[in-house]
Amino acid sequence: MRPSGRQLNEMRSVSIETDVTKHAEGSCMIRMGDTHVLCTATIEDRVPPFIKGSGLGWVTAEYGMLPRSTSSRMRREAATGKQGGRTVEIQRLIGRSLRAGVDRVAMGERQITIDCDVIQADGGTRCASITGGWVALRLAVNKLMKAGDIVTDPLISPVAAVSCGIYAGQPVLDLDYPEDSEAGVDGNFILRADGQMIEVQMSAEGATFSRAQMNELLDLADKGIAELVEAQLKAVGA
Repeated sequence: MRPSGRQLNEMRSVSIETDVTKHAEGSCMIRMGDTHVLCTATIEDRVPPFIKGSGLGWVTAEYGMLPRSTSSRMRREAATGKQGGRTVEIQRLIGRSLRAGVDRVAMGERQITIDCDVIQADGGTRCASITGGWVALRLAVNKLMKAGDIVTDPLISPVAAVSCGIYAGQPVLDLDYPEDSEAGVDGNFILRADGQMIEVQMSAEGATFSRAQMNELLDLADKGIAELVEAQLKAVGA
């Protein structure tokens, strides 16, 4: 039995509320169980120097956790003067995951920055950030298209992410914190809605895993991604 009482292949409750901030070109609050992440998208008519003049667009991301997003207060990274390694790893993951669903030629030479701020954490914050980040990106691109700044839709496919792992010897979908902290195997699966894989992160956290178990986790991830994409499309009115 899972601590939450969920079935092995059952997601936490998922809700995505859009247009939650006044100024951002795209925004949403995604809630996956008790993990809540605010995602905003900002459009800028500039790109990083390494692609300037190429005609290509760029999607990047920043990620952070509020001091009381967890059970005890953590210091703001700004107070320490630098970002931690985990933060840098996650925001790079978010950026490259979302770029995998973008036609950067159709996007034109502009940058969209996705900011993901974890309001409350209960496992799976990077997955929630990617899933909500795509919604914010979709809304921002919609504004560009409505204004006529983009002629062809640059978003190839929705991008979503979910965690799967082996908890108490059983493959489970969408780990919350009690499961994540005790899982023998932990994995994050980032996929496009068309089934194409973007990134799979799997590691033994105390127990090795077989090819058959990996396939079971991939099957669970497919189910979870399908449900998340449905929520994403519903949120953006598609």
